[in-house]
Amino acid sequence: MVEVTERELLQKNVEEFSRLQSYMILADKGSETYKAMKVRYIELKVILTASGVNLTELDIIKE
Repeated sequence: MVEVTERELLQKNVEEFSRLQSYMILADKGSETYKAMKVRYIELKVILTASGVNLTELDIIKE
């Protein structure tokens, strides 16, 4: 069993947050796809904020 360190998990979440925002920019805001991505966006925002990550520079969607 491979254990993931807290730092690796944080890095994974930051990378996913950035990647997800790139996809959201390309999607139509009214689409079901965008709405589904927004749910994950909010989840990641909560996780990263609770982990002490300053999202000021990372959050380009700002919703």
